[in-house]
Parts: sequence; C-alpha cells; structure tokens
Amino acid sequence: MADRKRKLFLGPQLRRLRREAGQTQAEMAADLGISPSYVNLIERNQRPVSAELLVGLARTYGFDISRMGGADTDALFAELSRAFADPIFEDAGVSREDAFEVAAGNPVLGAAVVSLYRAWRAAEEELNATRVAGNRATEDPVEEARTFLHAHRNHFEEIDQAGERVFADRAGAALFDALAARCERKHRLRVRVLPAEIMAGAWRRLNKHAGEIAISETLDHASRTFNLALQLALIEEGAALDRIVNAFKFETDAGRRLARSALANYAAAAIMLPYGAFLKAAEELSYDIEALGRRFGASFEQIAHRLTTLRRDGAEGVPFFFLRVDAAGNVSKRFTGDIFPFARYGGSCPLWTVHEAMRTPRRIVTQVIELPDQSRYFSIARSVMSGAGGYGAPHVERVVVVGCAVKDAHRLVYAKGVDLEAAQATPVGVACRLCERPDCAARAYPPIRRRLVFDEHRRLAAPFSFAFD
Repeated sequence: MADRKRKLFLGPQLRRLRREAGQTQAEMAADLGISPSYVNLIERNQRPVSAELLVGLARTYGFDISRMGGADTDALFAELSRAFADPIFEDAGVSREDAFEVAAGNPVLGAAVVSLYRAWRAAEEELNATRVAGNRATEDPVEEARTFLHAHRNHFEEIDQAGERVFADRAGAALFDALAARCERKHRLRVRVLPAEIMAGAWRRLNKHAGEIAISETLDHASRTFNLALQLALIEEGAALDRIVNAFKFETDAGRRLARSALANYAAAAIMLPYGAFLKAAEELSYDIEALGRRFGASFEQIAHRLTTLRRDGAEGVPFFFLRVDAAGNVSKRFTGDIFPFARYGGSCPLWTVHEAMRTPRRIVTQVIELPDQSRYFSIARSVMSGAGGYGAPHVERVVVVGCAVKDAHRLVYAKGVDLEAAQATPVGVACRLCERPDCAARAYPPIRRRLVFDEHRRLAAPFSFAFD
C-alpha cells in the first residue's frame, strides 16, 4: 500500500473528465500525445499519472491539479472511515486502509458509498424517530410475510409431501368428498355445506363443540374444495406450520401470523394440486393454465399461484413470477420467483398488459417485456373474479399475471409459433419512481434518483424531464 500512496492513480477522475468532454479514449490520447491503450490503463488504475501528464491535463482540459491527492482525498477518506466504522460493516471486515484505497484510487465510487451511507443513516434516524413518537407501526407485516416466502423460494418440501399423501388417500373419490370422509373418519368432524344466511358472511367455519366443518354454499366447487383442504391442513399439519414459521425471524407478531396463514394456504394447494402429479400434467399440457384448471378442478388463480412453487430439487418446473393487481393498480399478491425485480411498494408499469387484461375479461393476454437492464420476460395475464354468491353479491375483479424469462418461454403453450428472439419487446419499468427511461409518455412520477429539469420553451411527450448527472 505504501508504494500505491507514493503514486497518483486518477482512473475514475480521468474517465469522468473524458466523458464530460464528450471524447473517446483515442481522442483524448491524441490531445495528450499518448496512446489510447495508455489512456485505457490509466482509467482502470493500472497505471499512475505522471507529473508530465498532469501538466498536459491542466493545459488541455483545465484539470485542477491542486485538488488531487490533497484535501479532497483526506476529506473523503475521513468520511469513508466514519462510515466503515459503523456496525453494519462489521462482518465485512473493512479497514481504514481499505478506506484510503477507495478515497485515493476511486474517489467516484467512494463518494457514492458515502452518499448511500448518509441516505441510510437519515432513513434510520427517521425510522427511530417515528418509533419513539409512536405515530404508527414502522414494520410492514405484509412485507415480512413476503420475505418469508421468498427466503424459502416459495417451496416447502415437507408440506408438499404431506399434501401428496392426503391426495393419494382419496381412493379414487372426488377430492371434496374424499376430504370430507377423511375429516369424519380421522377427526370426527362432519362437513356440511350451508346457506349464506346460516354462515353469516363466513366462507368456512370450524365448530369443535358441534364436531362440524361448515362450508358456504355460495362458493364455487374449486373454492369449496380449497377451503376444506385448508381446514384439514390446519388440523393435521398445524405443528409443522408452527415449526417452519417459528424458525424464521419476524419483527412483528402480525408478520408471523400472516406467514403462517400463507403457509396454510400453501398446504391446501399441496393437497388440491399434489406436486408430482401437477408437475407432470403441467409439462404434458405445456403449462396451459386453463387446461390444468379443468384437469384438477381448480381456478385460474389457484393454478397460476401453484406454478410458482415448482422448485423441488431434481424436479423443477419453469421458474415463474406471480402478480395480482386490481383495477386501481394496487398489488395484493406478488412473488418474484428469483427472476423478476418487483418494486416493494407502488403499482406496476402502465405499459404492461396487466391493465389491458382488465379491459378484456377472461381473455388471455400475452406480452414480451423488456426492463431497462435489457432482461426480457414473457408474461401471461388474465382477469379473475373473486367473491361468492349469486346475482347482486359483491365481487372483486383483479388481474393475475404469471411470467418467466424469455429463455424458458418456449416450454409454454402460449408461446407456440412465436419467434421469441425476434419478437418486439415492450419497454417497461419496475415502477415509475424507479424507472429511468427518459422518453416514457405513460410516466406518472419522475425517478427518485434523478434531478428534475424544467424548460418553459419546450414541451416533450414525456410529462417529466430529468438529468442523469
């Protein structure tokens, strides 16, 4: 490190200077009387800057030599040292020597680290102030439950195996009837389908005193079966649900309870759509969601959700992400599938066909989309109706979206006959506040990391103009 201190490495500064001048490495090399390869080596901190070259930079570009290696480096070094002393960096083993290396050798990166640390500290202080004030709960139980599912890749092998055993025990009977018989045989609980006025708004109710599980007659067959499977899972797999959930660290009791509820729903799906049989059918039917629904007596949303769970070692399906959004753009369910970077908060991109699907009820809408990082995905969207009852009963219409990376889309029936490589991809963003596409006319908000630019003499199609400095 001593040898590095005696030499002046200005790679990032030189690169920024060249870009601000709008020059290529060859053009800068010609101005300075050196080779392009030498400029390249200096920019990558593979070569130090000589005194002669410093003079040339000052003469040609007005480069301020006095700022190099002096007070600016010392100030940045001090800022980085304070940041790296924070306990959050303890496990990284970052030293003062590392801070000096960054400050002297890559001050652009160092300044970015300092800015990020300051923002984190400000957010941390605001969070603590809110907690002290007691104004509202700062933890988000819904996000905690989502984090729990994501940490397990939305796959729970123990629960899947239990579901397969229950499904295999049906002895050829219709699943609802088989589950009802199992409840009575093993748990002395009679299953009854009752009118709405008796259920008093409930879809499912366990009455241990009467030895009865009541299911509302307002539910369709798929929902009746799911609710009965859910109640059976809560009875038979309660200990396993508790063990899995309690092994995860939650900040709130509400988060833990939501995660347990999500896991119980997973267990119900594992009974209705047993892993091995479901994966085999999915492959046979090229992941045709509606065909799978007819084969297993399940809804479109139940099938779509189950597709995201096919992560068994040695028997994996297509990796899918999942999204459910309402007409106002509120996201009520999402799962990244380790492939799609959903925003934690906010709605979805208005250029995505999720919104077109709302205008064309029950029709499958497909789309090839491309994020700003040029990653491409194939999405399938369709509207679904939730609720129960007949005419006049309240219903909620939402859109369910599943998707996969374009490289896997050839396995789907929806991509048959589509040239996925040549297909025109719709440029979308994760969310307006995080998307930095400058020419999007559908933008609702400017990106949070860019400075707004105002020009009263020019109006563009995009509602916001912003700088990339």
